Amino acid sequence: MDQIDVSELSPYRRFTRDEWASLRADEPMLLREDEIAALQSLNDRLSLEEVETIYLPLSRLLSMYVAATQGLFKATRRFLGSDGAKVPFVIGVAGSVAVGKSTTSRVLRALLSRWPNTPKVDLITTDGFLLPNAVLEAEGLMNRKGFPESYDVRTLLGFLSDVKAGREHVEAPVYSHLVYDVVPGETVSVDRPDILIVEGLNVLQARQPSPAEADRATPFVSDFFDFSVYIDADEETLSRWYVQRFMRLRETAFQDPNSFFHRYSKLTDREAVATAQHIWNGINLPNLRGNIRPTRVRADLILTKSGDHRIEQVDLRKV
Repeated sequence: MDQIDVSELSPYRRFTRDEWASLRADEPMLLREDEIAALQSLNDRLSLEEVETIYLPLSRLLSMYVAATQGLFKATRRFLGSDGAKVPFVIGVAGSVAVGKSTTSRVLRALLSRWPNTPKVDLITTDGFLLPNAVLEAEGLMNRKGFPESYDVRTLLGFLSDVKAGREHVEAPVYSHLVYDVVPGETVSVDRPDILIVEGLNVLQARQPSPAEADRATPFVSDFFDFSVYIDADEETLSRWYVQRFMRLRETAFQDPNSFFHRYSKLTDREAVATAQHIWNGINLPNLRGNIRPTRVRADLILTKSGDHRIEQVDLRKV
């Protein structure tokens, strides 16, 4: 009996870093080094070479997907004889705390906004859809912030539904990482962009319907996505990155008396490392194992990082 090649059974096609880089073709570099430096998050690393090797080919692929989707929308509109509003192409970006979701999202936004068919690209994070701290405290969920149950899923689904319907000036709540809470009365408006990037820990999760929902269709956040990206790294690496980020925040943002974490700025180095490790092991790691990483298989593209923040492997879902 012939032996089956397991790789042929995978829903993904795997690329090494060099193989993926070759897919850039002849596309010119769209960002300057100073622009790239402004896009990276605290403790993340982003170089011109990384953008050229990984993100420029990805933006080329996404621009093709968007163009194809725009063509399909026009064809459908002609078929229906309607003049429906422009429907944004929605990209979801998921992954663990400290893996670099924000950097990836900002780079994609900057690159995609340079393509002629997608001049307007917006970015929101699902942090704004977290339940307010007062609600989390009342429900005993403060230590499960970032877990699926800590989000106002109904409001998030309503927001995405309005965006996908092509409605104008759809508002999303704003989250402050300084005070570690949703800002009352503050919103950001999304006004019919060509592309909307939605970044969040659990955006690819397929939640289980409640008994009351069993007899009706229950949408997931990912149902509104046209393309999704999962950023991956091993647990030991993620733990190290989280501790490093915590130590840098202790020297910067935590120094602000208004910071929710100001008390951590007074810790010694040893105390700070122990505190960061405790938070990682008690909150972020269980969330990663139980909720975030299981959604990796639902992504259209998986970017796997090595310990130095470089993306070494790209897995693209077969079409």
